[in-house]
Amino acid sequence: MSQFNYPTYPVRHGYMSEKIQQDYILSAMAQKVLPKDAHRMAPILSLTASNDITRPIQFWQLFSVLGPDRIVAIVTDFYGRVFADEDWFASVFARVGPVEHHIHTQSAMWIDVMGGGPAYHGGDFRLNFHHTHNAIQLMNDKGAQRWTSLMLDSLEASARHMTDDPRVRPALNTFLTHFMGKYAQEFGFENKSLFGDTNPPVRRKLNFMNMSSEAIEALSEEELRKALTDQGVDVSLYPGKQELVDKAQML
Repeated sequence: MSQFNYPTYPVRHGYMSEKIQQDYILSAMAQKVLPKDAHRMAPILSLTASNDITRPIQFWQLFSVLGPDRIVAIVTDFYGRVFADEDWFASVFARVGPVEHHIHTQSAMWIDVMGGGPAYHGGDFRLNFHHTHNAIQLMNDKGAQRWTSLMLDSLEASARHMTDDPRVRPALNTFLTHFMGKYAQEFGFENKSLFGDTNPPVRRKLNFMNMSSEAIEALSEEELRKALTDQGVDVSLYPGKQELVDKAQML
């Protein structure tokens, strides 16, 4: 098994990282991708990726793994494809500035959100202004689908920049999926953007010895079965929730 010793790169919050983190956590809690108390869980809130391979990397922890050069390399590959694409798509970007401008600003936004510190001056306001003024022609189904297609090509071509940690690509997919869903809602287009496997659900690791009887009883049957299984209990011997509660209280 691979061994990691993160952070490889120093981390800190940027101009927009905390807001994006909070927005995603609330959404992921509602979708049960993160547990209901995720907004208070230090390993999730941390900007440093876990060294435990079984814990997914949250996208605001990516800078601790990738650092600036790898992020810039992925973004550079993407904008090379954008500026070589069909005129209806590429011309919207070219009117804003040359390819170097887009590489710089997009890399700064990624670094800021991914835990690399204040890099994207203007934060959310700047990002929203860009999409509602500079890129409004592409904030629709056709533009989103083309953007997604080119980004998918870049992600596949950039595998060498993602280190040997298999959690990096799902974290990037989660990052892109979150933002595309945000834009789809804001601009009223259908979100058909699929970047690949996203982060798996995070389950709370329960220690029944530190829980009151009332707290154990408040757990769902699914949570009880998972936690007991993690502790080596054969849950098939306990068919109902009350039997599971009784077993948990005995541990």
